[in-house]
Amino acid sequence: MERARVELFHITRAYEELMRRYQRTLFNVCARYLGNDRDADDVCQEVMLKVLYGLKNFEGKSKFKTWLYSITYNECITQYRKERRKRRLLDALSLDPLEEASEEKAPKPEDRGGLDRWLVHVNPIDREILVLRFVAELEFQEIADIMHMGLSATKMRYKRALDRLREKFAGVTDE
Repeated sequence: MERARVELFHITRAYEELMRRYQRTLFNVCARYLGNDRDADDVCQEVMLKVLYGLKNFEGKSKFKTWLYSITYNECITQYRKERRKRRLLDALSLDPLEEASEEKAPKPEDRGGLDRWLVHVNPIDREILVLRFVAELEFQEIADIMHMGLSATKMRYKRALDRLREKFAGVTDE
C-alpha cells in the first residue's frame, strides 16, 4: 500500500496490484448491495478512481481495507439513492394513479428509453422543476425559491408537466 501511495501518477504498477488484490471482493460487495452487476461495475470503477486520487492523502490511521470499504459503502449508497430517485420520477409518471406507489409495476428506464426520453418532452422550466423535485428531492417551496416563482405557480407547472408526460406516453405500456 505504501509503495502505491509513493509511486502514484508516475508509476502505477503498485496501485494496479493493490486494486487487483481487492477487485473481486469489492465487486461482490457492490453487487450484493446494489442488486445488479451493471451498477456494481460502475461503482467499482468510481471507487478505484477515488482510491487513485485519494491515496496520496491516506494517512494510515485506519487499515487500507477499512478505508477502501468505507469509500465503497458511500459510493454504493450514492448509487442506490440515484436509482431510487429515478424510480420515484418514473412512478410519478405512471399512467394509473393507483400504480404510482407500486415499484413492481413502475416502468423501468430501460423499458422506455431512459429518463432522458421522458424529460425531452417538457419545456426547460418544467424539466427543471421535475428534476429538482425527483432527483434533488426538494420541497415545492425550495423549488419555487430557486426558480424565483410563486409556490402555486411551481405546483401548477409541476402538475401540468406530469400530465403532459402521462398523455405523451399513454400508449407506451401497450408496446
